[in-house]
Amino acid sequence: MAEHQDDPTLYWIDPEKRGIMPLDRFKIPRRLRKTVRQQSFEVKADNAFEDVIRLCAEPADDRKETWINEEIVKLYVDLFEIGRAHSVECWLDDQLVGGLYGVALGGAFFGESMFSRVTDASKVALVHLVARLKQGGYTLLDTQFVTNHLNQFGAVEIHRSGYRQLLSSALDKNATFHRELEDSALESFIQSTTQTS
Repeated sequence: MAEHQDDPTLYWIDPEKRGIMPLDRFKIPRRLRKTVRQQSFEVKADNAFEDVIRLCAEPADDRKETWINEEIVKLYVDLFEIGRAHSVECWLDDQLVGGLYGVALGGAFFGESMFSRVTDASKVALVHLVARLKQGGYTLLDTQFVTNHLNQFGAVEIHRSGYRQLLSSALDKNATFHRELEDSALESFIQSTTQTS
């Protein structure tokens, strides 16, 4: 990441404690579960990858500066073009109103950033991401850090050594990112979270 949008320097971050979202214990808050089932948004994957990154980089009420500089945009677009990066997008009246993006390697998905211009749009995108990851055989969703936003879904911090073990195992897996997600697969995923929540 960069210190700010105009900083040309990139930094590698390896925190002592790492945020992950355990895919087998993912929680969907009751109100959000209803929103997802109402299909308020048209949810697509890999349809507007660069737009998602650029919208993630825009200043927000809780963050005036971004770590996403032009070099990061270029590198992630390159990763997308070779099939290693993906986006999940929420559309409303043909407008991109929320989404997220990340990098996929083996059975690991590294969530990079998300944005929302409409209530619950980024949350719905996250639910759809996790459903795709479960369907595709992924075993690790790296969130880098744990925020209040991610806490409600079951994100946890683990020590660097435990993270590296999970990462090593996940990288050995052969997983597939599904651009399409059938309604029945989404409903099955929602049901599975009801049973474990």
